[in-house]
Amino acid sequence: MKEQNQHCQKNSYKKVGYDLKLLIIDQIQNAQISINHASDKYQVSRASIYYWLKKYSTLEQKKQGMSKKDEIKKLKEKIEELEFVKDFQQDIIADMELITGVDMAKKSLPKTLADEIEKKKLNRSKENG
Repeated sequence: MKEQNQHCQKNSYKKVGYDLKLLIIDQIQNAQISINHASDKYQVSRASIYYWLKKYSTLEQKKQGMSKKDEIKKLKEKIEELEFVKDFQQDIIADMELITGVDMAKKSLPKTLADEIEKKKLNRSKENG
């Protein structure tokens, strides 16, 4: 009977400079790469990447002067922008439904959005007489 003395081979990782750490963090935060893929690609342990994410993410926010108030303001602006886009898209759908007579919204959108479009159609019908 043979004894198997096979030990798990430990991965050897290299030292990573500050700029490369920030690049890896940026790629992960922008969903360009996963943590597992970054670990394989750059030969860095996942534990190190998690540590950098925790450490340098807050450092970058501080460097950019992103306070909680600034972050909230930025998010509110993004919400306003998205609401504008949603309203614009609903207006287009309502117009198309009035022109074609086909209820696209009821067939393909969630009930709340379809109801909003139906209200817009009614308002447009009243405006046009």
